[in-house]
Amino acid sequence: MSESLVISGGMLAGHADGQPLDLMIVDGVIAEIGPEGSLVSEGQFVDATEALVMPGFVDIQVHFRTPGGEDSEDIASGAAGAALGGVTACVMMPNTVPTIDNPTLVNEVLAMGRSSHCDIYTSAAITQAREGERLVDFDSLYAAGVRIFTDDGTVVDDASLMREALLASARLPGCVISQHAEESGMVDGGVINEGVVSARLGLKGRPREAEAVIVDRDIQLAAETNGRYHVLHMSTSLAADLVREAKASGIRVTAEVTPQHLILTEEDVERLGTSGKMNPPLRTDTDVEALRSCIFDGTVDAIATDHAPHSRESKNVSLSAAPPGMLGVETMASVIWTEFVAPGLMTLDRFVALLSTQPANVAGLVSQGQPLEVGKTANIAVFDPQDEWTPDQSSLQSKSANNPWIGKKLAGRVRHTICRGKLVVADRTLL
Repeated sequence: MSESLVISGGMLAGHADGQPLDLMIVDGVIAEIGPEGSLVSEGQFVDATEALVMPGFVDIQVHFRTPGGEDSEDIASGAAGAALGGVTACVMMPNTVPTIDNPTLVNEVLAMGRSSHCDIYTSAAITQAREGERLVDFDSLYAAGVRIFTDDGTVVDDASLMREALLASARLPGCVISQHAEESGMVDGGVINEGVVSARLGLKGRPREAEAVIVDRDIQLAAETNGRYHVLHMSTSLAADLVREAKASGIRVTAEVTPQHLILTEEDVERLGTSGKMNPPLRTDTDVEALRSCIFDGTVDAIATDHAPHSRESKNVSLSAAPPGMLGVETMASVIWTEFVAPGLMTLDRFVALLSTQPANVAGLVSQGQPLEVGKTANIAVFDPQDEWTPDQSSLQSKSANNPWIGKKLAGRVRHTICRGKLVVADRTLL
């Protein structure tokens, strides 16, 4: 017997008439769209009154710490938080212990993800054990389903290795090489952004130029090889200018930015303490303004959280000793809505593009980020723009507490989440 679910009375993203509609899902696929109330008797009822119905969000950079770091997060806890935030797909990073650099680990991680609250994908390392010495077997990892390759957390310093990786991406359809762009020698020992705050605190800084050095090099290599290059968590105006120019030249480059790099600056590190330390670091007001421009002019393709949990014990040390990283997957949509959509700076269409459609395209996730049309896979977030809330550590799903958004009043919250036609969050509650 077919299973059906009806989302009733919501405003559907991409439907220009602006009238509340019903959307019926049968066996995981959008089967029918009709006027409000017309489909209610057909299946399980989900109330979307005064809410926005949009494609589920896609986060292409999360650290769910499996394998090896399950004390700070695991796939189950990370995916639960993602689902509560309307995220229907996550791409895990490979800087785990051991590194995800072989098909066996890829298959194990994907198997664990099948029972979670959202779709789980994983990237794989570019170099074995992320040591920057020998490339992974791209073909076997690609055959296992990997489409994004990255040594995230460390940079591939060796230009010849990066060139070979980009050549691999050129011959493997949909393959993309992602880079944490900071030249190692320039940032070695650095704690936060090199600037007025690092000077005031007496800490060694990480110069902004370090990002531009790597982005410039990699763009040139991408142009030579026709490879696909993606800039992870772009953080500076310098890199943004390079990406913009490369795109204008037809080079196959994409870029993402995090909510924290769009909102917070180096000045917030003193307020947040170790929760304000991340990699790359929070930058200057100039960088924030440049990145904000990038999300509107097409330089930035996706907003991704770089959700990076760390145990309370590991963060409860000095700024110099603490590992970098912030949480964000559960709050991403609300934070972006509060900062950009609610004040009238961003349209709903652009919101959907940056949080859903375009990140799905970058990662090659064909069943995600799809328009709400009959025949499409039902990965859906129902978002209530009137639901004001303040994140509280006790109510969030992550095992860790390094969340910069705790105590921030947010406008808008996910009410329901549907992943592949299955209701996984109802009335802000995990099912």
